[in-house]
Amino acid sequence: MLQFDAATTRLLEDAYQGSDVVRRRMASLEALAPRPGDTVVDIGSGPGLLTLELARAVGPLGRAIGVEPSAEMRAASTGRCAERDNAEIVDGTAEALPLAATSVDGAVALQVFEYLPDIPAALREIARVLRPGARLVVGDTHWDTLVWFSGDRQRMSKMMTAWDGHLVEKRVPEILPALCRDAGFIVDAVRPLVFSDTVLKPDGLAAMMMHLMRRYAVDNGQLTQAAANAWFEEQHALSRDGRFFFTVVYFVTLARKV
Repeated sequence: MLQFDAATTRLLEDAYQGSDVVRRRMASLEALAPRPGDTVVDIGSGPGLLTLELARAVGPLGRAIGVEPSAEMRAASTGRCAERDNAEIVDGTAEALPLAATSVDGAVALQVFEYLPDIPAALREIARVLRPGARLVVGDTHWDTLVWFSGDRQRMSKMMTAWDGHLVEKRVPEILPALCRDAGFIVDAVRPLVFSDTVLKPDGLAAMMMHLMRRYAVDNGQLTQAAANAWFEEQHALSRDGRFFFTVVYFVTLARKV
């Protein structure tokens, strides 16, 4: 799993405000459709950008709670939400939410479930804190949809295999609907969101992934620093030459507690 230390947190602070990740975040916010006065929880809230959006959406009579296990991320999100009296950042995980039973009107988890060691346990815990009829929105990438061009197919294959190692479950959108039903949810929709680029955008999803993938592959001994750097530099060269291609599909699953 990726370790969100101070350096990684700074990288994500910039990337999470780029066009692709904003699009991803807004798709989850739209699916949750929070109402004024709601209490909503952002599970795995990271740098707090979605928590802040939720606090705006529920208004002063509502409450937005960001649950995040990383101390560095909690520090970043606490600062971001400091001027919102209705926003709170707390320590916790999807499997152990620091919330009372049936106390929440909506829950959202963006790019979190792929890291969970026990998705059924997390769904049961989320069901515990949600009120009857409350919405759950889960947004995750199906990593088998990732297609990424490289002139060195063997090196790209090694990089993508290395990246798979940071995941607990790479097929979350595929298996989630059945798991939600088993946990007592009604699944209302599974919405695909396609990202496809022929240019390496500085604020795009591919650029963010390149930084994270290079670091992860080297730190975990999957590629040498030289090989990872060569892969990284090749992608920039491909973009300059008009040969860059990247696509992946993100899915937003919308469910309701029975």
